[in-house]
Amino acid sequence: MKNSIAGILMLISTSTFAQLTVTEQFQKIGNVQQAEQWISANQNLKPAILKVSSLKDTSVLTKRLLRQNKGEVFSVGYVTYKVIEATETVNYRANYIFLDGASLTPTQIDSLKKLIQQKHAAGATFEQLSDEYTMDGNTTHGDTGWFYGEEMMPKEFQEAVKNHKKGDIFSVDVSDKQWHYLVKKTYDDDDKKEMTVLRANGR
Repeated sequence: MKNSIAGILMLISTSTFAQLTVTEQFQKIGNVQQAEQWISANQNLKPAILKVSSLKDTSVLTKRLLRQNKGEVFSVGYVTYKVIEATETVNYRANYIFLDGASLTPTQIDSLKKLIQQKHAAGATFEQLSDEYTMDGNTTHGDTGWFYGEEMMPKEFQEAVKNHKKGDIFSVDVSDKQWHYLVKKTYDDDDKKEMTVLRANGR
């Protein structure tokens, strides 16, 4: 009888140690479909899938979630989270004056840039100066609108805007096309992050 009891206790102990923790189980989940299957099988842990956005959510927990990367598992108290999906997009916005290198010499372009900056320093708005000097015929007072990607603006233009702060005025040259810009960054970058997160009680 004693041997039987000892055998049963050993089986229970082995079974307990063989069970994976919530963290270990989460580490094996790789997509939303697997997360939904796990939720169906573990309702006792009060699981849920959360949709989190940097534009809408401002709680302390959400801010912590948004700092994580796709695939990361972590616990807060006795609740465990896994980032199943994560996407991040950054949009930029500026005003510009386009100067055509096919029509102007490098000396003329440099002179125009200096003249435009002098007029801006004297009080003329960048929008007014764009209307007066830009050579691409835009009707937006030089406003790019929100943009991201080479299909919207040249790579050199985007990189320059990315590397400056709001209010900066700077030159951008797209040498292979003879395109020259005088640019003013008009907005802080619009950084948007969205996540799909699995949560459940336990660690």
